[in-house]
Amino acid sequence: MIGPIPLQADVTAIASSVNNVWVLVVCFLIFFMQPGFALLEAGQVRAKNAGNVVMKNMWDWSAGVLIFFLAGAAVSTIAAQLTAPGTALDIGGAFGYINDPTAWIGWLFGAVFAMTAATIVSGAVAERIKFSAYIIYALVITVFIYPVIAGFAWGGGLLGSSGYLGGILGVGYKDFAGATVVHALGGIAGLTAAYMVGPRKGRFDEHGNARPIPGHSVLFAVIGTLILAFGWYGFNVGTQATVLTTDGEFMGAALGRVALNTTLAMGAGMVASTAVTAVWEGKPDPLFGANGLLAGLVAITGACAHVTWWGALVIGIIGGVQTPLVYRWVVDSLNIDDVCGVFAVHGSAGFIGTILIPFFDVAGFSVAQLIMQVAGSVIIGTWTVLTTIVAMYVIDAVVGLRVSDEEEELGLDQGEHGMSAYPEFTADTGGEGALADGGRQVRTDGGETDE
Repeated sequence: MIGPIPLQADVTAIASSVNNVWVLVVCFLIFFMQPGFALLEAGQVRAKNAGNVVMKNMWDWSAGVLIFFLAGAAVSTIAAQLTAPGTALDIGGAFGYINDPTAWIGWLFGAVFAMTAATIVSGAVAERIKFSAYIIYALVITVFIYPVIAGFAWGGGLLGSSGYLGGILGVGYKDFAGATVVHALGGIAGLTAAYMVGPRKGRFDEHGNARPIPGHSVLFAVIGTLILAFGWYGFNVGTQATVLTTDGEFMGAALGRVALNTTLAMGAGMVASTAVTAVWEGKPDPLFGANGLLAGLVAITGACAHVTWWGALVIGIIGGVQTPLVYRWVVDSLNIDDVCGVFAVHGSAGFIGTILIPFFDVAGFSVAQLIMQVAGSVIIGTWTVLTTIVAMYVIDAVVGLRVSDEEEELGLDQGEHGMSAYPEFTADTGGEGALADGGRQVRTDGGETDE
């Protein structure tokens, strides 16, 4: 009798299949961060503006993926080609992914990161920016501002080890999953845009002192935060895109490091931020607890594959501690009305976490790496601020940035969309509604108020 024929498996093909399926699952997890952002932002604005906020979040994703497919991904490749010595400019090749089915999974992986960078800005400029102005800026950041930085840092361009700056320093910029490339870029773009648009009416008194404007649902904000934290496992752990090597080795240690460091920094950020507000204000603040949790995640996002577990704890603690402090500095010292605190959560936390990588790197401390981390962060920040300023000036000249005072008072749900997110509460209150006026409300600067 003929015995069973041994099955010969192509390990390389199996590894490729497993890794591609893993990347697809990760993309779906990262997409699920979109409802997290929508709930987080909607909870921190007044009821009369909740529909406008979620509309902007839908626009970020829907229009963003279209423009990133048609041009944004190619811009990233072109930016890399232009800033790496010895690399020829190949515009046709940069657009090659459009008709290459084998490239589409990789494109989607890049797209979900680009959409995250774009949607961060929404929370900073909420309740007073024109919808038309916002949708134009969202397209600009998706097709140009973000792709250029992604090409510099991740595409082998300026900040890569083979780029102009990387070649000089002998090292590449370390930002594993986008603490600066995605989050700090979005955070500093949001801060700049909030400054350009100006504060909401009533946010500051005649002496420049901040006055709280209550958001309408701390529950939405916290639930949104937890959804974001869930999606963040895709964001960070998923960036370890190789789970099975061509030799059949499972990358459990690499995956485990990223997952552990992400979890530790998340917890440390929440605990640290809560401790600061408990001491500072006398009571723990759930909104700053949520923002501290997110800041811990942002801070570790660039470092999670590179640092020790105790380094992740330190980075998470620092990310959490700085959140209420930086937020108060932005509001009280700079007088910028960053509604959802996106700079403290995404901007400063991202820059700090990325710059700290060399101090906790499992590869050991490197002066050249520290210089690269600082220089890269400065380049990313400067590029984002300057391009955002130019974009906002142009948008203001073309369509205007702000809604009218009357529309701001009425609410952007009514003024911009002709509807109300809470019609049963707002029918007789001029758009403000019982949810925004009555009871104890969450403040956008932390705590509660009895308005």
